[in-house]
Amino acid sequence: MTNIVNHWIGGKSAEGASGTYGPVTNPATGEVTTKVAFASVDEVDAAVAAAKEAYLTWGQSSLAQRTSILFAFRALLDAHRDEIAALITAEHGKVHSDALGEVARGLEIVDLACGISVQLKGELSTQVATRVDVASIRQPLGVVAGITPFNFPAMVPMWMFPVAIACGNTFVLKPSEKDPSAAVRIAELLSEAGLPDGVFNVVHGDKVAVDRLLEHPDVKAVSFVGSTPIARYIHATASANGKRVQALGGAKNHMLVLPDADLDAAADAAVSAAYGSAGERCMAISAVVAVGAIGDELVEKIRERAEKIKIGPGDDPASEMGPLITRAHRDKVASYVEGAAAEGCEVVLDGTGHTVDGHEDGHWIGISLLDRVPTTAKAYQDEIFGPVLCVLRAETYEEGVALINASPFGNGTAIFTRDGGAARRFQLEIEAGMVGVNVPIPVPVGYHSFGGWKDSLFGDHHIYGNDGTHFYTRGKVVTTRWPDPSDAPAGVDLGFPRNH
Repeated sequence: MTNIVNHWIGGKSAEGASGTYGPVTNPATGEVTTKVAFASVDEVDAAVAAAKEAYLTWGQSSLAQRTSILFAFRALLDAHRDEIAALITAEHGKVHSDALGEVARGLEIVDLACGISVQLKGELSTQVATRVDVASIRQPLGVVAGITPFNFPAMVPMWMFPVAIACGNTFVLKPSEKDPSAAVRIAELLSEAGLPDGVFNVVHGDKVAVDRLLEHPDVKAVSFVGSTPIARYIHATASANGKRVQALGGAKNHMLVLPDADLDAAADAAVSAAYGSAGERCMAISAVVAVGAIGDELVEKIRERAEKIKIGPGDDPASEMGPLITRAHRDKVASYVEGAAAEGCEVVLDGTGHTVDGHEDGHWIGISLLDRVPTTAKAYQDEIFGPVLCVLRAETYEEGVALINASPFGNGTAIFTRDGGAARRFQLEIEAGMVGVNVPIPVPVGYHSFGGWKDSLFGDHHIYGNDGTHFYTRGKVVTTRWPDPSDAPAGVDLGFPRNH
């Protein structure tokens, strides 16, 4: 009998009532192992109603209560990290070490939320006029929602809900229907940690569930991570319904390699950043820009390393890269490589024919490396979201920067060089939200915010860090004037001397 992943509403598992289900596949075998209930409008409404009811008390709870529960959740999450990583591997396909790394990065934001008291401190100005004080405070919004992608089914939700909950909001999560089990297990751990019923809810589904969250009058803010077309839709629709929105979109992250760079270090970085987690990362390096005469040597070093990557099931400790999430996505990624030569690319490595013995029905694709890629090629223009690395050539630093800045995306970028002056100039001139200097994937630590520029972000707030706290709260300024106790009416004795 196929397992069923149900919703989590009001502190308990809620069986799907819509009669609609989606398949959950083991990418390594191609086998449908689970089905997930898809929420109807009524079920989304039930989750929002549970969150709204819980907010009446959670929004008034003390910071000490909130953070103590988050500390307990952190301990449980740490104790169960292997279990959650195994769920991720079974449904997403990434290797176990990648899945453990995902949980660890999510834990960073739980750590941040445990110390949210510092971020929520207000400001006070005294005696701005005679006996007048002014205070600025931050308060929660109410019910907020998160819509998260398949590639990080544990980490990306943890980029959102710990901060939102710590700030006093209640949360409705709509995770990817492709790998939903990690979200439900996290909900169970939150409940075990003592989180009151209804503060955190999970509804699964498709566009029906998403659209209802975007239009529901009781949802005050929406966080999203996914592709640029959907991010644009989320932002436009939720904004039109009067909601606060942070919608993180797609990317085409470039790595500029200058002639003075350590080419071995650059090649190592390019391989890990392009092919780690099978390239299914919004911060993957998918385009290397080689400056000057070092291009041929760099490509050869990348090829040598890429050919050694062991591809296999994510639960095999020997595997370094797993399958792609679905057969359809695997075929789409392959199409970019299959059409590359006709668009002027030099195909150095073609991984489209790769299979794994004993797992022939899995969603396998090997490593692909394309050199001398023109900017007109689809493999360069589109976010492929797979293990395909494009190498472009530039004669000068200026040409390389102009090429990168011409991209409609502006998520992350990196430069590899030994020249501090060039690196400093690059970080100021490049049009991207996150920059690495000899660091290929510059994902910020939890207390700095994550977010891109241009078509990689819709909305004014980046995610987690200080921006996350500001997104999930709203400011209020209170101006106060109190009479002096000595001015009390005659006959009222407050114990204050009247002769001062």
